[in-house]
Amino acid sequence: MNQIKLWVLGARPKTLFAAVSPILTASFYAVYLEKFSIVLTILALIVALTLQVGVNYANDYSDGIRGTDKNRVGPIRLVGQNLIKASNVKYAAFVAFALSALTGLIITVLVGEYWLVLVGLSAILAGWFYTGGKRPYGYAGLGEIFVFIYFGLVATMGTIYLQTKEFTITSFVLGSIMGTFAVIILLANNLRDLAKDAQSDKLTLAVKLGDRNTRILILLLMVKAYLNLAFLIFYFDVNVVVAVFSIVLLIQPASQIISGKKERDLISVLVKTSQAQLVFSVLLLVSLFF
Repeated sequence: MNQIKLWVLGARPKTLFAAVSPILTASFYAVYLEKFSIVLTILALIVALTLQVGVNYANDYSDGIRGTDKNRVGPIRLVGQNLIKASNVKYAAFVAFALSALTGLIITVLVGEYWLVLVGLSAILAGWFYTGGKRPYGYAGLGEIFVFIYFGLVATMGTIYLQTKEFTITSFVLGSIMGTFAVIILLANNLRDLAKDAQSDKLTLAVKLGDRNTRILILLLMVKAYLNLAFLIFYFDVNVVVAVFSIVLLIQPASQIISGKKERDLISVLVKTSQAQLVFSVLLLVSLFF
């Protein structure tokens, strides 16, 4: 496998839907309020994507040097499988974080809201210390909180705020839905790796809850995402109910969880859930044209 393909796969492109979806969802709200800015949306998308790539490389590096990624199933591990020099993967993470920070700084200057620098810095630090540092919080079962906040609330509400200068209950609900999808994806990932994480003393939430309870939580969160949609259906005077049809993509993941599938068989749960999140966001946008 050539180096370019290794770097692309190491960035875990299938996870990038989770970065794109909140921006699309925020765009739906901005368009609805007739305050949409294509420039700010594109810049926010760049921030989200580079942050996600940075987190992916940082996790690959930190888990790899700890030995946590040995004999894992799922996507390739650049460091854990000795495919790329560990220091190079760390530098790649720093470059991605730097691009995210630079783009975020441009946004800050454009909107004149300089407190956003602190939000961006906190997102980068949270991305690194998820599995990095001496006491990574991802090893203490707190990773789901990070993804809910930063890939749900911050990504969605932040992008909405850039264009509307408002924090509202509606933007919170939209961010909560995106955060719920992100948590499901992470839980499914950690459920897949549960046995090996336990052996490596990586105490993810899935390890702490156990196999059965993690599956129950995933199913409850799937329901929760669409219960939140009920609020949007009553709030908006556009036909957002069409977003319900994205639930079709969750039928297979839900059945995989219920049937007790393990390890490699759970990879499709991650992929289908991220696809459902993306389709959910796209259908919100489509609803504006009905």
